[in-house]
Amino acid sequence: MQNKYGVEIEAIMPGSAAETEGLLPGDLLLSINGHRLNDAIDFMFYRNEPELNIAAVRKGKKMSLKVMPKEAGDIGITLKPFKIKRCVNNCIFCFVSQLPKGLRKSLYIKDEDYRMSFLYGNYMTLTNLSAQDKKRIAQQRLSPLYISVHSTNKVIRNTLLGNLKAGDVLKELKFFKENKIRMHVQIVLCPGYNDDKELQRTIRDLYGFYPYVSSIAVVPVGITMHRKQTIKPVEKEDAARALDIIDSFQKRFRKKHGVSVVYGADELYIKGGVSFPALSEYGELPQIENGIGMVPLFMSQTKRISRQLSAVSRQRKKKFLTFTGTSFYPHLKKFTDRLFEKEGININVIAVENTFFGKAITVAGLLTGRDIIRALSDKTDGCDYLFVPHTVLREGEDILLDDTSKDDIENALGIKVKVIDSTPEGLMKGMEDVC
Repeated sequence: MQNKYGVEIEAIMPGSAAETEGLLPGDLLLSINGHRLNDAIDFMFYRNEPELNIAAVRKGKKMSLKVMPKEAGDIGITLKPFKIKRCVNNCIFCFVSQLPKGLRKSLYIKDEDYRMSFLYGNYMTLTNLSAQDKKRIAQQRLSPLYISVHSTNKVIRNTLLGNLKAGDVLKELKFFKENKIRMHVQIVLCPGYNDDKELQRTIRDLYGFYPYVSSIAVVPVGITMHRKQTIKPVEKEDAARALDIIDSFQKRFRKKHGVSVVYGADELYIKGGVSFPALSEYGELPQIENGIGMVPLFMSQTKRISRQLSAVSRQRKKKFLTFTGTSFYPHLKKFTDRLFEKEGININVIAVENTFFGKAITVAGLLTGRDIIRALSDKTDGCDYLFVPHTVLREGEDILLDDTSKDDIENALGIKVKVIDSTPEGLMKGMEDVC
């Protein structure tokens, strides 16, 4: 009879406690100290004991092992990924639904899984949470969670989600607050739906859950040329109005709590032609992965690299090439211009236009290899190295969204390619490494 629970071991670290006790890849762990294991979170939750009594199965045969971790919670096991819960919504702005055909299958996965939210910061809408899921979140203190709210007006929210059966998000947030679960929430700004007075209402409602709603991000809707539904993009005037609303709330929140609580995406400031706030107003950058504060952080970091300049000043005889998306280009260009003026370091920055998803998509992280090759094909003469920002690559790999590889770019352009961190320090280190 097949077990309905358990987690499968993918790899064992050499020299670990798990290897010492004879555990092997492929073994199924059923329980730790009597607690059933359903996924990696259960394993993380129950493994923090000085002695672990593990029930396992190998090729249908049950085993009992006693494992003594060498370090708290670390027995040297990597588990196979769990099956992700899929999204049942049909959001009118869903980016996955705007992807063209022919990309790798993983890009079309629409996850709606509280475990992915807790582990990796993925945003969820709470529309498929069961009573058991909520009970587990509260019991295991799975916090913080990242939640897409969009609007606290149920009619508007359900319209945006394309799911008229979605429940009342305010009730869900109340449950998490009562159970002391921290939340970072986002509002995808869709002109004509949740802007202006509705944006004010949503921010006010969400603030009612502070400090458990720890941060509120307002990000502009992303629209590709492959969209199937008609939706208005965020224009300059829309961005400026939204930022006025955000700023009015920020002033009140900073005066009362010392933190801004609500933040506008960098793209709103760029679209609206509005100056960025000081980096200090972003607090601990709680939603930087959502594009909140990336540009102010970068510009702040450029002021702190003077000690590295001497190490790369000998690179004056070399010429470097790099690129970014059209929205970040002016900020990166300002930095590289300063390097040339002060130290004679020659870095040519190219703004790559996104023809794959459409010109409205302006961030570097959504550039394809084909667009990069096209944009740089006549820009490599005399250049010694091309620096590729890591944000365009799949995490942990040298592959871009369209399955173009780092080597493909190198071969197509006939130039040495080096992947760098997308920071001022990353650019400096890239030049140091090719001395």
